[in-house]
Amino acid sequence: MANSILKDARRLLEFGSGVGIAIGSTDLEAVVARVRPPGVRVLGRLVIAGFEDRPAAEWGAEYNSFLKSTGSSHLSATVLLPRRDVVVRQLALPGVPSGDLEGAIRLQIDTLHPYGDDEVVWGWSPLPYGNVLLGIARRAAVERYVELFAAAGIAISSFTFPAAAVHAAARLNGIPGEAGFVAAGPTPAGTVEVYGESPSRPVFSAEFAIAPERAAALALAELRLPPETQPVTLEELLPRPTLNPVDNDLSRNALPYATALAGACPHLASLANVLPREFRHSRSRALIVPTAILAGLALAALIGMIVWPKFEDRRYLKTLEAEIARIQPTAAHAAALDREAERLRARTAFIDQYRGRTRADLDALNELTRLVEPPAWTNAVELTGDTARITGEAPQAAPLLKILDSSPLFRNSQMDMDQHAAGGTGEMFQIHATRGKS
Repeated sequence: MANSILKDARRLLEFGSGVGIAIGSTDLEAVVARVRPPGVRVLGRLVIAGFEDRPAAEWGAEYNSFLKSTGSSHLSATVLLPRRDVVVRQLALPGVPSGDLEGAIRLQIDTLHPYGDDEVVWGWSPLPYGNVLLGIARRAAVERYVELFAAAGIAISSFTFPAAAVHAAARLNGIPGEAGFVAAGPTPAGTVEVYGESPSRPVFSAEFAIAPERAAALALAELRLPPETQPVTLEELLPRPTLNPVDNDLSRNALPYATALAGACPHLASLANVLPREFRHSRSRALIVPTAILAGLALAALIGMIVWPKFEDRRYLKTLEAEIARIQPTAAHAAALDREAERLRARTAFIDQYRGRTRADLDALNELTRLVEPPAWTNAVELTGDTARITGEAPQAAPLLKILDSSPLFRNSQMDMDQHAAGGTGEMFQIHATRGKS
């Protein structure tokens, strides 16, 4: 119940809009996403081909026109840097307070990258169990992109990398399974983007130029997950949009969409940002006032929906208990009558059975008188509820077994004693048989 309430409350906080821009080898791909509690709506997708070979002002105007057409001109973009420009590390910092994590990273940052004396910039986001996800880039490379986007007139709020973007975007679906998973999807370059999480490795992200099945197998081994674990697609890992343009094929490239989601709701999942603070364009707080008001009203409505049923349940329970107390004596009397009726039925059945037994015994004696014909004779007949035992003398005792089994009143006849009678006049026998047919 508590988890369900927390999940519903978290869903009410899913308010925001974001623009994700993925830098490809030759193209830029931009996606605008609007996140609301009912679902995600993708407002548009734009591909800017050959951006580095064109004047920045030209494709910047194309981009800003695209934002205006989607009603998103006020948004600053979250940019997904190429994997080649960012070194990704995972650090284990158990026991370090959350407020001291950045200082702890800063102390060892020079040992975590291969750039030597080159100045670097970095950003991080927290992971479970005292781990952090860290991205490091050359400052010169980042500033080159900053100058490029500034020349194009594009406002940028963050530079991030694939592992951080997918990790943050997946949290809009709730926390993924604790047992671990692997997700894979194609990229425009023809490679396979793989992302996974497991208890032994909080985040794994890589790009492979091999078959998807082989890439998933390598990721499972890296994450120490069972080989039979079925991979999902990146599209399945991310929230499914309720509205999505036809040209935004998530099965072809889901990373721009994930970047837009990560930038839309940074309050729900921290996003590693390697862009230095002096270059970040923050959004106007006034723009989020209506969203905050709506979120507050929705939260109040949710609390009312949670509290009112409990109040109604308590009131109904009191009414029900009073009604039970009123009819309890009548119910107890009815139960006593039922027990008495059951006792009388059992007694009647016993008497009927006793009466029927006398008749059955007489029928058995008549049948034995018919079956054991002279010169055979009996000197003792013992009848119980399910057995008949006969003692007597006959010229030949063995045939009597077959004669008894031929009767509908006896079966499974067996000879208990068979010996010659004194004087040699016949055979003395004792036979027992089961009463009734099987």
